[in-house]
Amino acid sequence: MTIDKFDILTSTCVPLPAENVDTDQIIPARFLKATSREGFGENLFRDWRYDKEGNPKKDFVLNNPKYSGKILVAGKNFGSGSSREHAAWAIFDYGFRVVVSSFFADIFKNNAMNNGLLPVQVSDTFLKTIFSEIEKDPAAQLEVDLEKQEIKILSTGEAETFAINPYKKLCFLNGYDDIDFLLSKKEKIQAFEQNRDS
Repeated sequence: MTIDKFDILTSTCVPLPAENVDTDQIIPARFLKATSREGFGENLFRDWRYDKEGNPKKDFVLNNPKYSGKILVAGKNFGSGSSREHAAWAIFDYGFRVVVSSFFADIFKNNAMNNGLLPVQVSDTFLKTIFSEIEKDPAAQLEVDLEKQEIKILSTGEAETFAINPYKKLCFLNGYDDIDFLLSKKEKIQAFEQNRDS
């Protein structure tokens, strides 16, 4: 899997204010048979997006043409439940590159970062402000600046900083997965081994 370099992302958002969204709601268990990361996006939130006949539910946000973008804004406690990595795959494959919430389940958070999806955790107050701005204007944009670790509502200038593991930040900024990171240190590793052997 190729991970794109991440520096600053400016995008409109898709609001999903539901709280306690678990990984089975993100990608139902019946779709976990595939081992490749591709193709999961079409079944993202499958049971919320489609009825039993496979028709799109008009009241679900992903079926609402007003909302689009690379940022999913979710309610508190996003990604709880089972540890399936497929949840991060599905969100990424659909086209999202950032998920904003006021709390993430730890395993989902790690799976997301390992698969090029940036989880941005904000305060409850700032999350409500973001939802309010999107409700007022579906074209409202957020700017996520990874170098500064800052998320900003462009229409108002309101901003908040967010935390990220320094190693994962380095990987996102350089477009590295764990193997790419090790390869970037190949010469240093070889030099260390040579010095140890001498």
